[in-house]
Amino acid sequence: MKDLSEQFWDKGYVILEEYFDAKLMDEYTEMILDHYGHTPDWGHNNEFLNKSATEVIPWFPYHEGNTRFNTINHDEYLSKLTSAIIGEDWADLYCMCMYSGKGSKGQAWHQDCPPENPEMFNLNRLVYTHDITPELGGELCVMEGTHKKGLLPAGVPNEDLEGQLEFLPKKGTVVLLHGHCWHKVKAVKGEWRVSTNFRAVPAGVPHDITDVCVYRNMRYRFSTEEVLEQRYTT
Repeated sequence: MKDLSEQFWDKGYVILEEYFDAKLMDEYTEMILDHYGHTPDWGHNNEFLNKSATEVIPWFPYHEGNTRFNTINHDEYLSKLTSAIIGEDWADLYCMCMYSGKGSKGQAWHQDCPPENPEMFNLNRLVYTHDITPELGGELCVMEGTHKKGLLPAGVPNEDLEGQLEFLPKKGTVVLLHGHCWHKVKAVKGEWRVSTNFRAVPAGVPHDITDVCVYRNMRYRFSTEEVLEQRYTT
C-alpha cells in the first residue's frame, strides 16, 4: 500500500486493474443504464455545454436515497488505500455517475478544483463497470505529474497535448486520480459510456471544493451555473 501511495504522489494517479468482481460490475452497469434510460436529459445548461466541450450527464444516487453503491464505497481495501494516500479522517464527498452517449465530446481538459493551494484538493476514485475500448472511445487521458504543476494552461479545451497518457480501463478497474491533475475523456463513438466517481477529500478540505472547476477556456461554478473567469491564450 505504501508503494501505491508513493506512486500516486509521484504521478498524480494510481490504477487498480480489474479490482472489482465482474458480476458485480454488470449489476451496477444495468442499474446505471436503467436510471438514465435511452435519451437522458442534459444535466447542465447550454452555456456550459458549449463552452466546456464537456458532454457528460451526472447522476448522484445517494442524493436520491440509493445506497446500492455501498458495496464499492465501503470496500475495506479501497478505504485503507484512500487513508494511505490522503491521510486518516478523510471524508466522502459524493458518488457521481457519469453518462456520455454516442457522438458526445466526452470531457475536455480540466482540473476538478482550483490548484492555487496544493493542500486543497479532491481525490477521484473512478470505478469502471464496463470495458472502455477503442471501438467505444471515451479513453481516459492524463498528464502525468501535473498535480504538482499548478494551473492548467489556457488553450483549446479538448485538443490533444504532447505527452498525454491514454488509458482504456477494463471492467472492475479503479483509478485514483488527484483533482489537480490535468485530465480529460475523449469523444464517445459507441452507444454509451459510463463511469462512477466516489470522490473524497482530506481532513480540513471544504466539502464544496469541487464546486469550481478549471477548464482551459474558463473557470466554472456549478452551484450557480456561472462562468467565473474567461481564460484566453496570450
